[in-house]
Amino acid sequence: MQSLKILLLGAAIGSATALPAAASSSAWYNSEGGKVRLVTSGKADDAGRIQGVLDIALKPGWKTYWRDPGDAGVPPQLDISGSTNIADAALSFPAPQRHDDGYGKWAGYNYPVSLPVTFTLATPNQPAVIDADIFLGICETICIPVQTRLTVDPASDPDNAEDAALVKASFTALPAPARSDFGINVLPGDHETLIVEASFPGDPEAADFFVAGERDYMFGTPARSEKDGKLIFTVPILDRPSTTPTDGGLHYTLTSSAGAVEGVLPFP
Repeated sequence: MQSLKILLLGAAIGSATALPAAASSSAWYNSEGGKVRLVTSGKADDAGRIQGVLDIALKPGWKTYWRDPGDAGVPPQLDISGSTNIADAALSFPAPQRHDDGYGKWAGYNYPVSLPVTFTLATPNQPAVIDADIFLGICETICIPVQTRLTVDPASDPDNAEDAALVKASFTALPAPARSDFGINVLPGDHETLIVEASFPGDPEAADFFVAGERDYMFGTPARSEKDGKLIFTVPILDRPSTTPTDGGLHYTLTSSAGAVEGVLPFP
């Protein structure tokens, strides 16, 4: 999407502060292409975790991005450093779709989507207020970076059934963990290529592989081929760190007509 214009509205890029809502969700923040809010389940579990979602209501014809947006997109980001008693917030992502808008290919969503978030309390069983700075791209023919602060007091309406149902449905819709009959096997590649063999149920034509560029990795669009009856995805490594990391790995999602799985693969 390199040719897409990025609309910059002064120093505060499409920014505003949404007012707190007296519920386990924030107020909506409205932008040209849609609106966003934070919703929580209201109650922390025994380990001090609160489930929530970043709820993105796109207008028809608009889209937003997966965790890896391609070479010119804006991935969703959430900063909770201004919060009270919130130590961490981990975003999860539903299975994306691959899109080609004529400028480039990218992974994301062209429909309303709720991104699950797991908030971790710094001190369990103590009050918490979420002040989250949100940054994401919502795009049509132009891409508008959306920046705002969303505030939630999870304890203000902890028994809100509608919010709890939305959060539960969003976590249920996440890809399942990869398994032996639905997942990938990394094959020998080289410094410029990641090669994986995919196992999956359903129609091979419907299968797709998404890998997230993290830790200074950048990937191109996978090429499909078949070898010994197996579907192979060959992914160009467009950029990589000077030293291969030895801890962690790269998030991937494998989709098919029968659903989606996700996992972590070693750094190539």
